Amino acid sequence: MHGYKTKPLPNLGQSDHISLLMIPSYRPLVCRIRPSTREIRVWPVGASEQLQDCFRSTEWSLFVENNVDTYASTVLFYVKSCIDVVTTTKQIRVFPNNKPWLNRDVYLLLKARNAAFHSGDAQQYREARAKLKKGIRNAKAMYCRRIEKHFESSDPRRVWQGLRQITGQNIKNELASSSAHLADQLNQFFSRFEEGTGTTVTTALATSTSSETTTDRQPFLLQTCDVQRAFRSINIRKAAGPDGIMGRVIRDCAAELAGVFTDIFNLSLLQGSVPTCLKTSIIVPVPKQSVVVSLNDYRPIALTSVVMKCFERLVLDHIKAGLSSTLDPFQFAYRRNRSTDDAISIAVHTVLSHLERQGTYARLLFVDYSSAFNTILPDRLFLKMTNLGIHQKICLWVRNFLTDRPQTVRMGPYYSSTLVLSTGAPQGCVLSPFLYSLYTFDCTPLYKSNTIIKFADDTTVVGLISENDETAYRKEVQGLIQWCKENNLMLNTKKTKELIIDFRRKKSVFLPLHINGEEVERVGSFKYLGIYISEDLSWTANINMVVRKVQGRLYFLRMLRGLNLSQHLLLSYYHSTIESVLTYSILSWYGSSSETDKKALQRIIKIAQNVIGLQLPTLDEIFTSRTLKKSHNILRDPTHPAHNFFELLPSGRRYRTMKTRTTRLLNSFYPRALIALNNDLRASCKK
Repeated sequence: MHGYKTKPLPNLGQSDHISLLMIPSYRPLVCRIRPSTREIRVWPVGASEQLQDCFRSTEWSLFVENNVDTYASTVLFYVKSCIDVVTTTKQIRVFPNNKPWLNRDVYLLLKARNAAFHSGDAQQYREARAKLKKGIRNAKAMYCRRIEKHFESSDPRRVWQGLRQITGQNIKNELASSSAHLADQLNQFFSRFEEGTGTTVTTALATSTSSETTTDRQPFLLQTCDVQRAFRSINIRKAAGPDGIMGRVIRDCAAELAGVFTDIFNLSLLQGSVPTCLKTSIIVPVPKQSVVVSLNDYRPIALTSVVMKCFERLVLDHIKAGLSSTLDPFQFAYRRNRSTDDAISIAVHTVLSHLERQGTYARLLFVDYSSAFNTILPDRLFLKMTNLGIHQKICLWVRNFLTDRPQTVRMGPYYSSTLVLSTGAPQGCVLSPFLYSLYTFDCTPLYKSNTIIKFADDTTVVGLISENDETAYRKEVQGLIQWCKENNLMLNTKKTKELIIDFRRKKSVFLPLHINGEEVERVGSFKYLGIYISEDLSWTANINMVVRKVQGRLYFLRMLRGLNLSQHLLLSYYHSTIESVLTYSILSWYGSSSETDKKALQRIIKIAQNVIGLQLPTLDEIFTSRTLKKSHNILRDPTHPAHNFFELLPSGRRYRTMKTRTTRLLNSFYPRALIALNNDLRASCKK
């Protein structure tokens, strides 16, 4: 009865019986959700060839200007005009109950069937109905082949896209409360760090601009072949920026457009000025969680010009090539041969090595910043880049890139008014993550007993305490607070947590830590870089989370088998969405896990193995192979913080193993990596 609503009706005739009308509570999807209207761009056959001919015959010298703003905006407007001439746009209505396999041919057959029905001709109706059934079968077969291509791809995004389409989970959650007023509110909120952040480094800036170390070298200029290569590597699925130029146009017409944009890029680098049209951004608020309570629950993602992304990528490669490989070794993000595995393993090894001694414990402070990318001061970043020896022209260009940036927030069909920002680096730009790592490279420990581990804006202070003396650790935290004030980074004390690891039998009373007058919450476990670290350094909480997450995906694996997908596609899905979760950062926790937890994980693999019908590698095999691979990568990288752990003995036949007093340290990654490496060397010698 819960599926119906009752409505009383008049009595039946002269009787005293009441009649009730049963109304189904369920409302069809097409009644609950109104159809939406979308504007799509139609690319006629041969449109790319027409654009190539158009750009090839264009006299680009007519656009040349000394003012890089005028030069770039004129060229972009011309390119957009050519696209509008060659392509067309049309509006389509999308109904919520549309089947994903419906296409234009099926719609035409459906209309023909309906017309035959209304005509009253039985023979014509039977023929139209038979054609419709055949058309539906063909459409479903084409759709099935398209979905199978998703699973053949090694791209997890395409795999999940195919899965959502098969299971009907492809309906996007729209922002229910979107409005022009909310868009303006969000734009003001995202630009809140703009107020009161006037430069305080004017004197130092004037001194640094005359530095001889950055003016003696030739300025960095781009070659046409480099720009063309960057254009050809564009992902055409990325959304167009405010200029409306799609990645498909840039990629297909790379040879024709590379010359003029190389000229614009080089003029921009020489003048140290980024055209306003290229640094304009549209901010798309993305909810951080399913239920949005406040403005802070939105993450600002910037849509910028596709052309500018290519430009940023070329500048990024140049800056990286000129920097020392030993810069900020404990920043594990945005660097080759670094991952979350390395950050977690270094943190755990640092703690366990210290706890080998009597009367010791460790305090880990997991620091949280409020909108770290949005608080970068361009002038201070300029100073830091200059001190690193980066060419002054590049430093000026980067500072200009971050200042006077027009920004608009888009929520559905609504746009906010435009604000001009000169603080922060927009999330979504190619350069922003690397600029943040340069901005924080001087955030280093003041005392040898402390370690500061960074992964992008995730910062962890590891304090190694001996004989209950926390002086160095507490001074380190105060030094970090002062560094944040000087660099305009806002510490979020409510989200900052502390974890204390203490295996002593007689534990002392731990005094709480305070930041800016607020007490930091002490927790028993913390999710660090996607892995739960507990105060007893057991991994049960993390493995329970992994098991719960994977069990939901096993349901989809069974569903795919029920759809008669081939074993090859089922195996591809398993590797992309189940094994990837089971083995995430496996090097940092699997060796120290209990046998009970390992069996719980292995049961998941056995279930998947039975569903697929193929033999799957065990977690022990995966852990061993990845351990050897990571060990060899560390050996080839002298700048890796763990490189000095791998010391070859004078015999040259094996590596020196670590001295361990406890099984906790023995089972951690680096001691086990040395053992696995020696076993591998011994096995290779026998062969």
